[in-house]
Amino acid sequence: MSLLNEYVGGVTWGFMGRRGTWALDSAATSMELMKSVTGANWTAIAFSAFQATPQSTEIPYWELPTVTDDEVLWAIRKAKSLKLKVCLKPIVNCADGTWRAHINFFDKDVPCEPKWSEWFRSYTAFILHYAAIAEESGCEMFCIGCELVQADRREAEWRTLIAEVRKVYSGVITYNCDKYQEDNVTWWDALDVISSSGYYPEHDWEAQLDRIEAVVKKQDKPFFFMEAGCPSRTGSAAIPNDWTLEGEPSEEEQSRFYRAMFGSCEGRDWVHGFMLWDWPARLYQPEEAPVNDDYCMYGKAAAPVIKDYYTSKING
Repeated sequence: MSLLNEYVGGVTWGFMGRRGTWALDSAATSMELMKSVTGANWTAIAFSAFQATPQSTEIPYWELPTVTDDEVLWAIRKAKSLKLKVCLKPIVNCADGTWRAHINFFDKDVPCEPKWSEWFRSYTAFILHYAAIAEESGCEMFCIGCELVQADRREAEWRTLIAEVRKVYSGVITYNCDKYQEDNVTWWDALDVISSSGYYPEHDWEAQLDRIEAVVKKQDKPFFFMEAGCPSRTGSAAIPNDWTLEGEPSEEEQSRFYRAMFGSCEGRDWVHGFMLWDWPARLYQPEEAPVNDDYCMYGKAAAPVIKDYYTSKING
């Protein structure tokens, strides 16, 4: 399967979900609303497993609060019942709250210290577990990692992991690098699709797209933004990746960001779409939308902007 001639009009679903919050009527309704409100044709089903700290080497993906395999399979089946194509996206996070980009170890293995070799052994088991589920359930795409900035430099380990994934999964494989990191990943050639997090300031899109375009053309691979979005909060359009930014709720801020992002990407035919961030399994009530200042677009002014754009791209 190739994405060269297919537009990814996607939304990320379920990321903040914890065990017991999927496979419910409320979660089903959430996904149905995501499809109808945004006009999406794809979804990234995203969930987290947790290592204790950035220097931990064990990822116990089978433990609470990670959703169960049955919940993951439920979400995939639900998405497919809505005629959505699916990218399965397991994410490692740190239970102590440190951002996963800071997972890091010494470049050389040192006795009595945590090691990259130990971490990648556990990470590989984690990823292969869900790659097998993605294959079994017919997911069209599988994402092998998300924003692991310090780990990006471990080229040999990533190439080995990708080869192992290909033994159990036959669909499209991508990696979601972090914003500003597209030209730092040296192993894009081993993947099917390049993807990254598009949290760029509303007035900086053209410059960043120029930079990313050079990478895409050099690699001659399809590209889309595996994440992109903006909180509905005053000030967020200038720094959309900062979910802790203080500000008043603002639907206009969010919709302005989307108009800027879509407007800039419209002129770049190598941008094959987005998996917008994000849509929770447990959705707020529509009357709460004006005071909700998170990334979700439900009930907000950005929703029709997204649906109009997606409809034009998917049906165009």
